[in-house]
Amino acid sequence: MTLGNRSVRLRPLNFAPTILMIGALAAPTGIAAAQPPSHGPAKGYLLITGGATQPPDYQRFIEMAGGQNARIVVIPTASVTKPTDHATLQTQYCTGPKSPFAAVPCTVIHTTDRTVANSADFVAPLTTATGVWIEGGRHWRLTDAYLDTPTLKELFKVLDRGGAIGGGSAGATVQGSYMVRGSSNPDDNTIMMAPGHEIGFGLFTNVTIDQHVDVRHRENDLAIVIKAHPQLLCLGLDQSTSITVHGDKLTVNGPKRVAVWDGKDHDGKGFYYLQTGDQLNTATRVPTLVPHPAETTDKE
Repeated sequence: MTLGNRSVRLRPLNFAPTILMIGALAAPTGIAAAQPPSHGPAKGYLLITGGATQPPDYQRFIEMAGGQNARIVVIPTASVTKPTDHATLQTQYCTGPKSPFAAVPCTVIHTTDRTVANSADFVAPLTTATGVWIEGGRHWRLTDAYLDTPTLKELFKVLDRGGAIGGGSAGATVQGSYMVRGSSNPDDNTIMMAPGHEIGFGLFTNVTIDQHVDVRHRENDLAIVIKAHPQLLCLGLDQSTSITVHGDKLTVNGPKRVAVWDGKDHDGKGFYYLQTGDQLNTATRVPTLVPHPAETTDKE
């Protein structure tokens, strides 16, 4: 199929029957359509943060990837704006004192050359990785470099082995099947829908993910997206807030909120909030809520 001007190959995620990641996106605006389910990886795990990722989430990710036995690959491409040698990137993201992965085996891979992204030598670290962390920045750099390459295929294989893929900000948005804020020309992340840059990695199907919602006042920015694509599950994460996704279960790790846009009216709004400990069945879109401190206090 095609979306914008980009050809898209749809990949099943070990579910039967196969669910198309974004196949319904071509439906005309305003026409009611059944909402297809959204799926995370059947075996592996996604850790998705709203940007400005905090130490507890890096530690959570390392544990998901095997703890002291983890083998981490970092992909910093979204944040690399000028030619930088591998040794510098390795120190910055893996071995240096500011790296959250300094205590475990860690390797950086980065390129903007799709020929390199197609090469066996480039993807070799991914073949044994138990976890892949995708840095923030501009997510169009990630899709320009890796969409429809063996690099992306190896990311799916990491999940198929039961591994973990994580990322914040751009590294969060790119994990969804539909990519918001992907404009590269102009390079303007206030543009919600940018033809030619609407396809994400599809690790989380029939989903779009926004980030930095609270601090950048993006509370209503997904309204235009779900109006155009009412079958999508749209998620807006507050900054420094994370979710874990496995199969059809989404769990909010907190500490702040996740806005869920599901195409329904919620007391006059197009979304409702999930908070720490709440879960969402992404196939049925039914949430499971837990008591929160403010709610407990109100009831006493």
